[in-house]
Amino acid sequence: MLTEIDRVLLATPDTEATAAKWKALLGAQEVSRDALPGLAAKRLTLRLGTSDIELLEPDGTGAVETALKRRGRAHLFAAGAASPDPGQVAETARAHGAAHRAEDGRHYLTLTIENAPIAFVISEPAERKPAGLVDFLYEATVLAADQAGAVKQISDAFGLDPATFTTITSEAFGYTGVLTLFEAGKLHRFEVITATAPDKTLGRYQAREGAGFYMGFCEASDMGAIERACAAHGAGITIDRPEARPPALNSDQLWLHPPSLGGMMLGVSRPTMAWNWSGHPERVERIDA
Repeated sequence: MLTEIDRVLLATPDTEATAAKWKALLGAQEVSRDALPGLAAKRLTLRLGTSDIELLEPDGTGAVETALKRRGRAHLFAAGAASPDPGQVAETARAHGAAHRAEDGRHYLTLTIENAPIAFVISEPAERKPAGLVDFLYEATVLAADQAGAVKQISDAFGLDPATFTTITSEAFGYTGVLTLFEAGKLHRFEVITATAPDKTLGRYQAREGAGFYMGFCEASDMGAIERACAAHGAGITIDRPEARPPALNSDQLWLHPPSLGGMMLGVSRPTMAWNWSGHPERVERIDA
């Protein structure tokens, strides 16, 4: 059983430059540097909220170097989730066709979705001292043309219960999606989306890139602090704020563009806002302004 999204892993040709962006815009703090021989990569780990951001730079020929060559740029390489029994999760995933490798006490699993390698890392739960302007990660988004097929692959591999899933549609961004919630009543999930408007940004991206991780999402209590940091550094950001709400109050959502964080798009929602599209809109706390 998966309990939470606990990390994301970025493939990057330059961990130092990428780390500087996460530190400047989101207050992430460095916690360790080491290597992952199985991926032939150097690793720089940042703490952001109670989650980890792992930056992987090629250190020879291996999966990270191959991923960078295949995508042609830095990108979201893998999503990490916690489980009280990572070994059982890995066994279930292997039984459903996932490639598997164990390293540094964790299980690295890769599903082939529409001929693309989609990588996951399963770890034991851990208490982490929070850092920075984000509270926690709760979502990693997979883009796939065959949404139903991708959802089934992910659900089967990780033993998820479809009864907890919920659907989402966005006319503004042009997609439909399924949130594969790990547990009823909790936000953590993989999201699987499919573009519905070929002329919009997501549609063009899907046509160009095919299946793969698209972005991550997190929650933050002080959206204004992130907005100010992005403005100070001239970072690309899109803000979703009701017209009548003054700047001193939280926006509902914002998105840091991929170049802002060295190759990964990150969505940020204010506390409780994600329930608006996650099956319990009654849980969203109002902001009366």
